[in-house]
Amino acid sequence: MELSRTTLGLAVGLAGTLFLGYCVYFDQQRRKDPLFKKKLRERREKAQHNATRSRTLGGPLPDMSDHEAMQRFFLQQIQLGEELLAAGDLEAGVEHLGQAVAVCGQTQQLLGVLQQTMPASIFHLLLKKLPEVSERLRASMTANGGTTLQEEDVE
Repeated sequence: MELSRTTLGLAVGLAGTLFLGYCVYFDQQRRKDPLFKKKLRERREKAQHNATRSRTLGGPLPDMSDHEAMQRFFLQQIQLGEELLAAGDLEAGVEHLGQAVAVCGQTQQLLGVLQQTMPASIFHLLLKKLPEVSERLRASMTANGGTTLQEEDVE
């Protein structure tokens, strides 16, 4: 028994329509779920948090012996820190600024400038977080085979 093109076309059209109806029905059921918006918001926040965490080191760490690479890394961390602080993400902003301070050759001067330009509460948060950030950078550089930071560079 051979199916005609018309019958085959109708069968394919009917199957497509049923599949589309199935998709619409379950999409409506999903949207009616009282926890849908809460779950969606949590998933988006988690994705944003993971994206922020993946940028925490601002990409791969530069070679400590390459002065230009260190300078680019320093400037990138300052810029990211300022952007995140302006956006209201204090924790990530302080993390980036802490990394900039940790790789800076003139730590005391940079801390003095930051103290004058930042609100006191954020500056104190930076000071509290600085040892943790410095240790994480040191561990990351050691694990990547790079040279470690000098003790006088991290205070």
